Amino acid sequence: MTSLGISQIVVYFLIILAITKPVGTFLFRVFEGERTFLHPVLRPLEKLIYWAGGVREGEEQSWVRYSASLISLSIFSVLFVYVLQRLQGHLPLNPMHFSTPHAPPNATAMTPDLAFNTAVSFVTNTNWQSYSPDTTVSYLTQMAALAVQNFVSAAVGIAVAVALIRGFARHTAKTIGNFWVDVTRCTVYILLPICILATLFFVWQGCIQNFKGPVTATTLEGSTQVIEQGPLASQLAIKMLGTNGGGFFNANSAHPYENPTPLSNMFQLLLIFALGAGLTYMFGKAVRDTRQGWAIFAAMSVMFLVGAFICYGAEQRGNPMLTSMGVEHAYTGSQPGGNMEGKEVRFGNAMTALFATVTTDASCGAVVAMHDSFTPIGGLVPLFNIQTDEVIFGGVGAGLYSMLIYVIVAVFIGGLMVGRTPEYVGKKIEQKEVKMAIIAVLATSFVILGFTALSSVAPFAKNGYWNAPGPATANLNNNGAHGFSEILYAYSSGAGNNGSAFAGINANTPWYNLTLALDMLVGRFLFIIPALAIAGSLAGKKLIPTTAGTLPTTGTLFVVLLIGTVVIVGALTYFPALSLGPIVEHFQMLGGKLF
Repeated sequence: MTSLGISQIVVYFLIILAITKPVGTFLFRVFEGERTFLHPVLRPLEKLIYWAGGVREGEEQSWVRYSASLISLSIFSVLFVYVLQRLQGHLPLNPMHFSTPHAPPNATAMTPDLAFNTAVSFVTNTNWQSYSPDTTVSYLTQMAALAVQNFVSAAVGIAVAVALIRGFARHTAKTIGNFWVDVTRCTVYILLPICILATLFFVWQGCIQNFKGPVTATTLEGSTQVIEQGPLASQLAIKMLGTNGGGFFNANSAHPYENPTPLSNMFQLLLIFALGAGLTYMFGKAVRDTRQGWAIFAAMSVMFLVGAFICYGAEQRGNPMLTSMGVEHAYTGSQPGGNMEGKEVRFGNAMTALFATVTTDASCGAVVAMHDSFTPIGGLVPLFNIQTDEVIFGGVGAGLYSMLIYVIVAVFIGGLMVGRTPEYVGKKIEQKEVKMAIIAVLATSFVILGFTALSSVAPFAKNGYWNAPGPATANLNNNGAHGFSEILYAYSSGAGNNGSAFAGINANTPWYNLTLALDMLVGRFLFIIPALAIAGSLAGKKLIPTTAGTLPTTGTLFVVLLIGTVVIVGALTYFPALSLGPIVEHFQMLGGKLF
């Protein structure tokens, strides 16, 4: 690792640390219904939405009604996005004529299974894309379906986190808020204003924002190149802020139109973590003890920094097999050194490793390099980040409510060790909360490991009759440890609602489209429903005064316990699978037999 690379990671973290309190304070005021500096402008819009939707702003919901509202919105969203994709060939703003007889030769057909996978993907905040966006979906689909769901799915995640915060903060209450009010306030006061400013920033930096068709250019060699256009900057802003990650181009944030400058790259990274970090402070403020929020922030930060430096170190060391061949790949000042395969030279190993760590910590899924080309240990970091249930800052809202579920497990373990009923922020953690937490943790691991096992042995998952049409050799996936890692990463990414991929796997087949859709639904809703059940249970409990026997949950000891719980649960669950993938591949590389 170089001093410049280390300083880039440290500077990024210090900026996140600096904005956590002001962002968290603003979030607290918005969801408490307090007046902010945006209210004179946006309050009329908020009231108009309530009137149009028939929402009673002052009426709150039990956790059951809150969940029912969330599920109803999600079902409608899946149907809407699916229908719009299937009909895009008959709708306007389709200059490339996708899904029509006049579609370009390289266009990907929007089949029923692909449309269903994409609809589920964007509604669950995953944004997994089994297709190249610039050769598959129209501008109208990009804006009215995909970009809209980037806002809605992000707002839903934050609403669930806020509801769970209320569960810890309230006592002897029967309600946890109003889902429609929470989603509206999140969209109107948080997501929209920031995204408008971010869009203008990205346009200033060089991102495109237009409705033009593709432009044909002549290269210096005299050949022609088709350069795609479209309304990119507006989707880029929300995909980063909402930790969605769906790219406008197949190259995602490695594309110069999506990420033209070092400043735009740093700004994208800040958008990814901003709301997730701010929610930790909001939690502390809501429970009237900001130390609780900072303890969670500290646990997230330690895991983030450890992952970032492990990934950076592995990528900067590169592949020792190249050294044995006499190839110089050390940093010299005039060359970056390390493993540069699949990376943009302008970002280098440090910022690429940082981006890979941030995007998989935060279930964003945007990438500036191909994770499939990382070294085995470098690729292990983003894979394990996802398998922690995205608790390291995590997706907007999802990171906090996932971490709070692990907090329940941690205090339960702590209570067993000291022989007391576990307590957290003045609430007894009892049988129901622990059961719900375990259901959430087990659900994601079940679909990840189950579908990975099936896809590793079933012939139609690789090159059988359910594969995409084409020559028999065109759809073969990689074999060996790396091929297994690609399958494991795909289902981990789906259940973790991340959306990034190792990308060496041919996922646009009915098998992968349908199983990954189910994978994403389980990962989203079998975490959300238990979290809301916990919120409802905790909200109805009385506050318990702190005594000398209460386990402190604001100090270093609890931070270590929480980190240990996350890592050990992940290690016990996924270590056998990781041993068959990136770990064995690492030892193959050291032995000079990587294939």
